[in-house]
Amino acid sequence: MKMSDFEENLISWIPENIRKKECVHFVESSQTSDSGRTVCECGYLREQHLEDAVKTPLFLGKEWDPRRHIQEMPTDAFGDIHFAGLGQKMGKYVRVSSDTPPRVIYHLMTQHWGLDAPNLLISVTGGAKNFIMKPRLKNIFRQGLVKVAQTTGAWIITGGSHAGVMKQVGEAVRDFILNCSYKEAEIVTIGIATWGTVYNRDSLICPMGGFPAEYVLDEENQGSLSCLDSNHSHFILVDDGTHGRYGVEIPLRTRLEKFISEQTKVKGGVAIRIPIVCVVLEGGPGTLDTIYNAITNGTPCVVVEGSGRVADVIAQVANLPVPKITIALIRKKLSVLFHDTYELFTEGKLVEWTKKIQDIVRSQHLLTIFREGKYGQQDVDVAILQALFKASQNQDHFGRENLDHQLKLAVAWNRVDIARSEIFTDDHEWKPTDLHPVMAAALISNKPEFVKLFLEQGVRLKEFVTWDTLIYLYNNMASSCLFHSKLQKVLLEETENTAGSKMPRIQLHHVSQVLRELLGHSTQPLYPKPKHVERPRLSIPVPHIKLNVHGSSLRSLYKRSAGRVTFSMDPVRDLLIWAVVQNRQELAEIIWAQSQDCMAAALACSKILKELAKEEEDTDTTDEMLALAEQYENKAIGVFTDCYRKDEERAQKLLIRVSEAWGKTTCLQLALEAKNMNFVAHGGVQAFLTKVWWGKLCIDNGLWRVMACMLFFPLLYTSLITFREKKLQPMNCLTRFRAFFTAPVVIFHMNILSYFTFLLLFAYVLMVDFQPLPSWWEYLIYFWLFSLVCEETRQLLYDPDGLGVLKMASLYFKDFWNKLDVCAIVVFITGLTCRLIPSTLYPGRIILSLAFIIFCLRLMHIFTVSRTLGPKIIIVKRMMKDVFFFLFLLAVWVVSFGVAKQAILIHNEERVEWLFRGVVYHSYLTIFGQIPSYIDGVNFNIDQCSPNGTDPYKPKCPETNEDNKKPIFPEWLTVILLCLYLLFTNILLLNLLIAMFNYTFQQVQAHTDQIWKFQRHDLIEEYHGRPPAPPPFILLNHMQLLVRRVLLCRPATRHKQLKEKLEKNEEAALLSWEMYLKENYLQHQQCQEKQNTEQKIRDIAQRVDVLAELLDLDRAKRTGLVEQRLIALEDQVHQSAKALRWIMQALQGNGFTSEEDMPPLASSRTSEVKELDLEEKPEEKQPPYHVLSRNLIYPGSHTIRFPVPDEKVPWEVDFQLYDPPAYSADHKDTAVQDPFNLSLESLLKINYNAMDGLIDRQSFHGLYTVQDGLPLNPMGRTGLRGRGRLHSFGPNHALHPVVTRWRRNLDGSIIRKSLKKMLEVLVAQYPLSDVWALPGGSLEPGEMLPLKLKWILRREFWPQFQNLLKQGTEIHKGYLDDPRNTDNAWVETVAVSIHFDSQNDVQMKRLNSFLQGCDPELCIRWQVLDRRMPLHANHKLLLYKVSTLLGAYY
Repeated sequence: MKMSDFEENLISWIPENIRKKECVHFVESSQTSDSGRTVCECGYLREQHLEDAVKTPLFLGKEWDPRRHIQEMPTDAFGDIHFAGLGQKMGKYVRVSSDTPPRVIYHLMTQHWGLDAPNLLISVTGGAKNFIMKPRLKNIFRQGLVKVAQTTGAWIITGGSHAGVMKQVGEAVRDFILNCSYKEAEIVTIGIATWGTVYNRDSLICPMGGFPAEYVLDEENQGSLSCLDSNHSHFILVDDGTHGRYGVEIPLRTRLEKFISEQTKVKGGVAIRIPIVCVVLEGGPGTLDTIYNAITNGTPCVVVEGSGRVADVIAQVANLPVPKITIALIRKKLSVLFHDTYELFTEGKLVEWTKKIQDIVRSQHLLTIFREGKYGQQDVDVAILQALFKASQNQDHFGRENLDHQLKLAVAWNRVDIARSEIFTDDHEWKPTDLHPVMAAALISNKPEFVKLFLEQGVRLKEFVTWDTLIYLYNNMASSCLFHSKLQKVLLEETENTAGSKMPRIQLHHVSQVLRELLGHSTQPLYPKPKHVERPRLSIPVPHIKLNVHGSSLRSLYKRSAGRVTFSMDPVRDLLIWAVVQNRQELAEIIWAQSQDCMAAALACSKILKELAKEEEDTDTTDEMLALAEQYENKAIGVFTDCYRKDEERAQKLLIRVSEAWGKTTCLQLALEAKNMNFVAHGGVQAFLTKVWWGKLCIDNGLWRVMACMLFFPLLYTSLITFREKKLQPMNCLTRFRAFFTAPVVIFHMNILSYFTFLLLFAYVLMVDFQPLPSWWEYLIYFWLFSLVCEETRQLLYDPDGLGVLKMASLYFKDFWNKLDVCAIVVFITGLTCRLIPSTLYPGRIILSLAFIIFCLRLMHIFTVSRTLGPKIIIVKRMMKDVFFFLFLLAVWVVSFGVAKQAILIHNEERVEWLFRGVVYHSYLTIFGQIPSYIDGVNFNIDQCSPNGTDPYKPKCPETNEDNKKPIFPEWLTVILLCLYLLFTNILLLNLLIAMFNYTFQQVQAHTDQIWKFQRHDLIEEYHGRPPAPPPFILLNHMQLLVRRVLLCRPATRHKQLKEKLEKNEEAALLSWEMYLKENYLQHQQCQEKQNTEQKIRDIAQRVDVLAELLDLDRAKRTGLVEQRLIALEDQVHQSAKALRWIMQALQGNGFTSEEDMPPLASSRTSEVKELDLEEKPEEKQPPYHVLSRNLIYPGSHTIRFPVPDEKVPWEVDFQLYDPPAYSADHKDTAVQDPFNLSLESLLKINYNAMDGLIDRQSFHGLYTVQDGLPLNPMGRTGLRGRGRLHSFGPNHALHPVVTRWRRNLDGSIIRKSLKKMLEVLVAQYPLSDVWALPGGSLEPGEMLPLKLKWILRREFWPQFQNLLKQGTEIHKGYLDDPRNTDNAWVETVAVSIHFDSQNDVQMKRLNSFLQGCDPELCIRWQVLDRRMPLHANHKLLLYKVSTLLGAYY
């Protein structure tokens, strides 16, 4: 089997970039394998090593060292994995080294495995062993997890094994796949497992790649190993060269998740950093570490309560104040939830767990507890997304950056429900312009619900749709879209015409060119072509615009265009076209509902979709386009029906109003171009056409009255004919004559009389008076024909819309009757030419006779006006098409039988005319019963044929006997052929033709009325614009027209009844009226949908489901409450029994015991219930102990602090287990620093609680304790000895000036929020730092200003700033909770508020001028003071004090 390109690419790329690990030195281990065999220290057997590994090299040493004895080499396990016995479950896998860079794995997944970058990363962690969950909770978790993955396009990452939480995730994906279609069931589930713990992994080894590798899931024999889960789609098997050791994959999984979360995904114009969330079920000690690391790294966690063990421990204490989470409480929880393994928990482990749980609970913004039945959290997917939003909302940010980021996430996930509940709340006010970038992203990504939401939030399309925005939208169309390919063809043609090498960018005039092809050339271009190829204001490469989190270039597009925006003429039209050409039904419907010229828009959309459907290759897409086109036609009909019912005259004005927005065309013209027969057949449209047909006459005039006035025009001045207009009612009115004879109905009947007269005269000349020299009657015919030619020429050149001669010619020849006219005229002229030549007089008469036939056929066009005959003519035209295709089938049988018959009967007939007769003519006549008499040899007569074929008037005789002249051909064969021929032609084919005719008749008959009404317009329009005089008198009108067009140079004009341009005020009023009725139509449609039986059934079913869910929820709550009460009752009975027993014992002893011996009557269960009640109470206040100083990971090092729970912070509290590590950094860049070793000799030289040379070791809090030569932190334990990264033991003094000013408008007024003035504070971002800080820091010995402050200010301003400090207000003086603090060194600071009350303050202006010359690597700016500013946590406390001091908003 030939290998695919994909497989070849993997085989070449993976071994070059991805490695595995192998043990290259066998060292016998003291432990044995499960089968009792000798193994290496790596865990593998001797035979599982390489051959060279068994031979002990001297240079490797005797002891086994993984750093030296495990080496990397190209991986030998990758490709596709097929799980045997489980159907078509396929996945992809790869064996990677534990040191593989995450970028390589991410490249493999996205480029070679073909995975789209995720919109969300869900890391599921928890118990690795099977555990029991409540059935309802299990179902809720499975449905919610899969829903959030499927709706947001997320990746789910687990441990990949077929056990524990991984198995739960796999079964959730399996259930979803079984219940969904193929397209919906694409959920990426990535299992990251340890290669050395995978059972049956040998089947995955294939150096050339497994395509596929067969894997057997065998849980019975796996032993201490684990099998891969068959429901995962991808596996990354992490190899460190060992066997049977779990947890090897955790570091690589952590790095990979971190790397993915740092990537930016760009889709639909929105660029977001991929968010990550951790979902926790059950779990043990490893799970707690995972949660703690996630919280520390800022990753939100969702803990599922009720799943067991660690998850339940955290869930039960999550709502308690942190001081209430004590070691005793954690011990109690562990004894209940870890009852099997509680003995393994040492006192030190309990302390560590307490500290970690306290830190986890302290980060409430990152911790979400999913409780079954909690209000607003019925689904896990909502809990997961709310956790991400909660984390984002509480994340530090400047201005609206955070809200923008949340909205981009919601758009990327396509979760409009989350956007409504979490983002668009009363707490935040959104400006419509702020939503423009995400509006563009929602349009490009085809997310109609978000478009609808943004419109509800006040986005105005007139402000949103700019010229640049439209270009951006068209440049971001899907490449698979048919309209996109048509645009590319236009660009390619332009490139070829201009001889340019570079493909031009899409501009709106390119779009207009394609749209004109779709709408028809009767419309004008929608977008004008610019005079220059490149417009100056479009020089920015818009197609490469990205909308990212940190700085949106699409947002800058709107800002850039703010001062010089060029709005398109109709933004709703522009967006509607953009949506319709991509067949985006829901999006187009939302936009159409916003349109003003809605009827024209619906008809134009119908036309565009029908034209695109003709070129679309995909049949499903074609059907969708045609269905959507029909929907828009029905919308137009619905709106027009409401308009016509309300006001007939205004509704008819809408039909012929010139729509500037749609290329100066009319609704009626658009409907005709799109062949919207239902719309044209509408009673209102037909009433308008009838009105046009009768001109100024009343439509209730009988046809006999019209004919009578035509034949004797003085009857016009009687009451026989009535007119619509009152000014024509007087009998002596001269205009009555003109109004009558210019009515289309009169012109039509006069032309009929003229045409019949022409045919009668033509027939008379052909049959009676055809002389060698033309008679006067014949000359009259020629003159008559000349008038007909002039009229056809006028129709060909009549161009009121300025389309051009070529386009008018193509439109002219599209009409069948025009083709027939041209054919008749050409045949007549040919016959006339032959007739005028004496030698060809007779052929000329023959040709003229044929022309007469064609002129008679032209009479059928006249009958189309008849309601009875018109539809029959349509049926005849359709049947002619059936006959044309039928003749192909008939020709096969006729020719096959004719050739066979001719070859069997007659030998070597050389006369062509008789060959044709024998093969075609005789065979064709045989169908109608004229069977040749000699075909069976019975009626053969040799006198009726020519034996040698020499007689030109007789056919050649069949093969005969020379003796008796009898035919010798096989009569039985010819008879059989004749019977078969007649059977298939007479019975089969002719009946097939009859059936085709019957089908065509029934098909057309059902829509005959619509088709006739549609085609009736063409006749009415033709005679509406036709000169009133009939041929040959029409030449007078032609002469008048020639004088006006040529001599007077007046352009052609269309009658106002078919195309009318209204005044602006009148048009605006008419469109407003139409829009009002469109709203009524839409409301009526919604009411009809609600009244629909199927919709009612769906609504009732949905309500029943919700009711059933609420009942189940209520039952679960009641059951839980009853259980709690029963447990409390049992406990109380137990305590009562103990008390009674004690009383009995006391009575028996005849004495009294002390109160201490009396058993407590309070129930332990009751106390737990009280604790549960406490969990619902929010945290009352912050703990009085330092928090940042006890972070387990010390900043700038790999040192881990000793865990110190809140209750063990004070030095006065006994903490016998306390054994902190020591750490003192060596600052090579600083001359003055204390020794970094803790030798007593060096420490005794330090003078504490006093000035020690230039170093001030005095504390603002008074005297501090010195123990063993080291000072003790006055705030308590920190978990680390030494001075850490600080320079001195004891207090390290710092200075933090808080420079503020009022935030003002452009007019100088102070901005307020919540009735409080708003402040701006001076903040700085130093090199190699991700957060902002106040401009200050540690004071060097003997210095008055911090070094960091000196970096910001130029030297000449230092003295002036010192004066500002002296004039400022001290807001804080003392201990600062800093992550660098240790047990023996801490930071104490003085914070001074420097506030500039006036915007004209000289000192402030000087400060700003000196800030401009600061270090370019620094970033400093004035920022609005807000609690969400991304500052150091200890600096925020200082800002709060400043805002309180000044009474400002915080």
